Amino acid sequence: MSLEPTLPTLAADLAAGRTSSRALVQSCLDRIEDPSGEGRTTFLHVDKNAALAQADAMDLLRSSGAAPSPYAGIPISIKDLFDIAGQVTRAGSTVLATRPAASRDAPSVARLRRAGFVLIGRTNMSEFAFSGLGLNPHYGTPRNPWQRDQGHIPGGSSSGAAISVADAMAHGALGTDTGGSCRIPAAFTGLVGFKPTAQRVPRDGAIPLSTSLDSIGPLARSVACCAILDAVLAAEPAPDLGESSVSGLRFAVAKTFVLEGLETEVAAHFERSLSRLSAAGAHIEAIEIPELAEIPNINAKGGFASAESYTWHRRLIESNAAAYDPRVLTRIQRGATQDAADYIELLAARKTLISAVEKRVARFDGLLMPTTPIIPPRIAALQDDAEFFRTNALALRNPAVINLLDGCAISIPDHCEGEPPTGLMLCARGGQDRQLLRDAAAAASVVSGR
Repeated sequence: MSLEPTLPTLAADLAAGRTSSRALVQSCLDRIEDPSGEGRTTFLHVDKNAALAQADAMDLLRSSGAAPSPYAGIPISIKDLFDIAGQVTRAGSTVLATRPAASRDAPSVARLRRAGFVLIGRTNMSEFAFSGLGLNPHYGTPRNPWQRDQGHIPGGSSSGAAISVADAMAHGALGTDTGGSCRIPAAFTGLVGFKPTAQRVPRDGAIPLSTSLDSIGPLARSVACCAILDAVLAAEPAPDLGESSVSGLRFAVAKTFVLEGLETEVAAHFERSLSRLSAAGAHIEAIEIPELAEIPNINAKGGFASAESYTWHRRLIESNAAAYDPRVLTRIQRGATQDAADYIELLAARKTLISAVEKRVARFDGLLMPTTPIIPPRIAALQDDAEFFRTNALALRNPAVINLLDGCAISIPDHCEGEPPTGLMLCARGGQDRQLLRDAAAAASVVSGR
């Protein structure tokens, strides 16, 4: 399932003169400025004049045969976690609102800019990226396109990133993923979200949540779009996805942990996807991975995210704790209860987990699971703290497995028109990103029924 237009179709239109960068950017700006839309809560900053100037520059370069890439002039959004030269990086907070503007682009932003992508604006997010739901009490929460009048969550933490693409306010988005922050909002909004192996994309210039788990990845309308953006971010050639097929691929389905408590719609869509993949020639085997059941114990004291975020935030908390979202502050402060021995034990437990799981899945091309066990709940249902934390833990449960395993994973839509949005997650060992993208491209066409 993909929504038009994709980056390849836009590049073809630009090359053929059927559109221009200015037209694309203006269309996105019009959507952002539409008072009946979600632009106000999706973007924390839009520099209209700079975006139009970038568009005009790309149109001029293309007319001279000097466009830096086929995608030059296509507008994309940037999560508010990344430095953009001359802009303040707030990370969806008010705590950092008075910090100095960045002096240079983050490397990931610079690579997108060098490829000619137009930076349309900075997107809203869960404060400091510490939630999988996407709620932001400071700047508002953009509503999911699904049953928008009922106010369902967008997923997080890259909430604005997802809505910017789903609502055609951008044609791709730069996000981060520490426990599912690209994949959860993608699954909840009918998009594709990719979490690369963490070391593939430099993380400098992005405010960290967990230096052990953070990854930088794209959200977009198709696997091909994500492959293009990932190649730019990783400074690699884009993989050829054209001849991909699921026939003969071997996928494992973990019976342990990740299939517990699935909502009815998620379970039905997952089984349908498995059936379609099997019918297309994929070999699917359900296996036990008992080590996954140990993950809650490994993270019992808050895990890497609490320990490492507390290290970054503790001085800010000492001076301005009242400015934090209390739900975020609670999770960060759990890091204060961990000592050096706890952290060393955490490192050892992760190493043991990775080794054990890799042995169990070594004979497979990948691992399949529902991206989240739930469909997007209504914002109004999460006013109670206990329900918020319960739902947040569920949303993060499956995707966070892959961050802890230092792997790569992609969420593709596996719902049909009119159904609640859900995602199928394809996962692979660290370093197998390009093969995973090829497999996902093949799987997406099968799962969508096309």
